[in-house]
Amino acid sequence: MNTVLKPGRIGSLTLRNRIIKTATYEGMTPGGLVGDRLVAFHRSMAKNQVGLTTVAYGAVSPQGRTFEEQLLVGPENAAGLKRIADAVHGEGGAVSLQLAHCGGFSRNASIEGGRALGPSKGWNKYGLLVGVPRIREMDEQDLERVIADFARAARIAQDAGIDAVEIHCGHGYLLSQFLSPIINRRRDEWGGDLDKRGRLAVAVVDAVRQAVGRDFPILAKVNTADGVPGGLELNESISVARSLVAAGVDCLIPSGGLVTHSPWYLMRGDVPLKSMLRVEHHWAQRWALRCFGPFVMKHYSYAPNFFLADAQEMADAVSVPVALLGGVDSAAAIDQAVDAGFEWVVMGRALLADPDFIPRLASGEAIVSRCTHCNECVAEMDRDGLRCVLDSG
Repeated sequence: MNTVLKPGRIGSLTLRNRIIKTATYEGMTPGGLVGDRLVAFHRSMAKNQVGLTTVAYGAVSPQGRTFEEQLLVGPENAAGLKRIADAVHGEGGAVSLQLAHCGGFSRNASIEGGRALGPSKGWNKYGLLVGVPRIREMDEQDLERVIADFARAARIAQDAGIDAVEIHCGHGYLLSQFLSPIINRRRDEWGGDLDKRGRLAVAVVDAVRQAVGRDFPILAKVNTADGVPGGLELNESISVARSLVAAGVDCLIPSGGLVTHSPWYLMRGDVPLKSMLRVEHHWAQRWALRCFGPFVMKHYSYAPNFFLADAQEMADAVSVPVALLGGVDSAAAIDQAVDAGFEWVVMGRALLADPDFIPRLASGEAIVSRCTHCNECVAEMDRDGLRCVLDSG
């Protein structure tokens, strides 16, 4: 049997296999609330034998939403989160909730004061044309509030029956913004050298661990690199990984890229700009995307297991499981990952394109996903919810 098909443990949680469905914004939370489609989506992942499915982008506060439709982890969603947990458990799976804060990357015009929060003041290019043009530098009260918000959200998830939480420390959201030297220009105790830039992420993990107790699993998504000159590089990322593990993280998911500078560093493959224009509802954002999108959205060539080399260096440096994300799209890619020492893999597009990927893998098939890396699924998030366009008929 393939190693990833065997049961495994993350902290105290035993999973039926070692395949994790990555957190990808589903576009199924109108008004920020859990609905029937989100429940059905994660039930289907569990039904198709995913070991751990991850509910994407649970904003820890109203201020932490990139836009108003994102899931808000608050009392209003406690019952909805329990519905997801019950549905997934009913299919024999387990479910994690990704906890995040957008920081200075926001187009949510309803945020308090009309200004996004970030490590350093500046212009918010993402919200410039929709009423959120500025980023306010966070003060000590802001930082204390955010740390408490992460801890509170984790406890809500735990009480709702969610099996684990994933702390989002990557992709240019708030914790990643503090970690990145190209974004964090502070000269106080929260910026400068790596220990200070990493202080917020470590404090969040520590607070979450205290809130949920010793036995509740905590995962963390971290950048191996920001993918832009002057950003976080692998050597610093490895130090960050060690600090997060020391603070209480049970499993690391290495990724990469900044939404503000290198958005397709994470995805690789085609950039579906035309489709993104079609689903953009705000005229000013559509104009900006048409004019500047070709320059901002750099293309990165796709290859199977494209984060493997960097993730392997991180795995060698820590004592907890490290799950390989990025281009895990075939039985051969999984074999390569296992041969490189990875016992856990994280999948996204391949599971959208081939919902029966895991049963076919378990049957011994040398499956290759039909995913073409067109990335049209990214536009679908904002059109009518996450799906593979290969199913259009």
